Amino acid sequence: KTLDEAAKVLSEHPSLRVEIQGHTDDQGPDDANLTLSQARAEAVKEYLVGKGIAAERLDAKGYGETMPVGDNKKAAGRAQNRRTEFKILGS
Repeated sequence: KTLDEAAKVLSEHPSLRVEIQGHTDDQGPDDANLTLSQARAEAVKEYLVGKGIAAERLDAKGYGETMPVGDNKKAAGRAQNRRTEFKILGS
């Protein structure tokens, strides 16, 4: 549902460019988390492209565990850190 809303917004604003950021918690090796976060961002990009958004408007970037928003010492915090976010790059 959230991705469908994002596709709708991007369709309504065809000049908008977005970075899709993939993130992970700190469990596991750093390189594996970087790979996982990139795959997470790419999956979102593929979904949006499948909804008709031009691939050139979307940059997928994995950040691994480098940008936590929650406490990695707690399960709830780790769950918050496993996410994707959208950053508007411009139009």
